[in-house]
Amino acid sequence: MRFHKSYFISLLVIVLSGCSHITNTLPPDISQAQTLEHTLTYKELKSLPKPMGSIPVSVYSFRDQTGQYKPIANVSSFSTAVTQGASAILVQALSETDWFVPVEREGLQNILTERKIIRAALDNSDNESHALPPLKTAKIILEGGIISYDSNTKTGGLGAEYFGIGVSELYREDIISIYMRAVDVRTGVVLTSVATTKTVLSFEMRAGFFRYVSYKRLAEAEGGYSNNEPMHICVKQAIEKALIDLINSGIDKGLWSATPVTQNTNELTHQEKTASPN
Repeated sequence: MRFHKSYFISLLVIVLSGCSHITNTLPPDISQAQTLEHTLTYKELKSLPKPMGSIPVSVYSFRDQTGQYKPIANVSSFSTAVTQGASAILVQALSETDWFVPVEREGLQNILTERKIIRAALDNSDNESHALPPLKTAKIILEGGIISYDSNTKTGGLGAEYFGIGVSELYREDIISIYMRAVDVRTGVVLTSVATTKTVLSFEMRAGFFRYVSYKRLAEAEGGYSNNEPMHICVKQAIEKALIDLINSGIDKGLWSATPVTQNTNELTHQEKTASPN
């Protein structure tokens, strides 16, 4: 009996010591607000060739069109499965590339209201030197949105248990799809259209011990952690990838042009010389 006790206690120590190396099993510390880290698609977006000129572009609405709600077992939830702020993510991505100059259209009514207030103030002051300039027009409108959200496209796991000592791992994979198209403002013609997908991975790992070590003495221990990809980060990556494909598609179709590689190299060399000390 003493041998069996030592045996199970040793296994318990092994299981718990293995979990102790997983920092996610412990509660995290309270952290301060941080700037979002750049994704790989952001770096790919920034590494695109420089354009011959920036194109004014507008985004009126780029929203969730899936109608999906967050799947929660045995609970009726009104939380949407994907972010409702895809338009803001797209405008942010447009402002981070040299290919497009985004003009505000989603909050256009707010701009028009403020311009009316400014005009009223200028009319009272009789000062024509501060007249408001016209709003900048867009040459291209970006349309589309989050078209689909498919949950549990892949599920699986692996586990083992022996004499009350067990470990298991489960995973779930969802998929979101983004469609984006560029429309010519003058003609209404769809210049190009692209589609991208992004998987959303969630997994959970558990380890536990449940065993009677002697009469009326029960030993039990459990540890584990789960990891879920943030949905808005996945949407951000899908939108950035769609924008990359849109730019490359426009280059291939001759809709817009990139500067020659030699010109980019000369500009980079000039910048390095300017930045280097004499």
